[in-house]
Amino acid sequence: MSDLRHREAVHEQRIDGFGTVRVLPVDPPADAALIHRWVSEERAVFWGMAGLSVAEVADVYRHMGTLDTHHAFLVVKDGHGTALLQTYEPEADRVGDCYPVQAGDIGVHLLLAPAGAEGARPGWTARLVSAITSYVLLGLDRRRVVVDPDVRNGKAIARFARLGFEKGPAVVLPEIDLPDVHLPEKHAQLAFLRREVAFPARA
Repeated sequence: MSDLRHREAVHEQRIDGFGTVRVLPVDPPADAALIHRWVSEERAVFWGMAGLSVAEVADVYRHMGTLDTHHAFLVVKDGHGTALLQTYEPEADRVGDCYPVQAGDIGVHLLLAPAGAEGARPGWTARLVSAITSYVLLGLDRRRVVVDPDVRNGKAIARFARLGFEKGPAVVLPEIDLPDVHLPEKHAQLAFLRREVAFPARA
């Protein structure tokens, strides 16, 4: 893995009392081992990549890098990887078949890194996610974020609710079986965060 402190970022934000958060495009050869460690943990079972090798993880993100509609990023705090962020255009994703997509929507998948001593501090996740939503909603000029955690992932659903996401419908995302990607059917709980809720002064 290359030195994350010296990689070019698409977003950088200093948060008083917290640190500097940077959003870096995933470099599959450099980042696959780190991502593999995260997605292989039992707590990441809902991410759907358990059992993949490091090379297979690299292949997944190498393929994603060829797409105009789906993007992957490492979220770095003070030089250390803290989350894996994926953004996508809902109308180009299976979730777009499950709810009425609005202009300005953007889909997000977020996997937090294993919590250390620092990650256990109250408010840590909220401040990290505030930088992520700043990038997604303000930096990319979007109106609403949609997330689709597995209905069984109570921790993620509760976390999004605490962060101001509005609960949407429970849906069934259809199976995708293509030469380059296979996604099993997924029972998901949609939730939405509007720009005017997250950043009322910037709405």
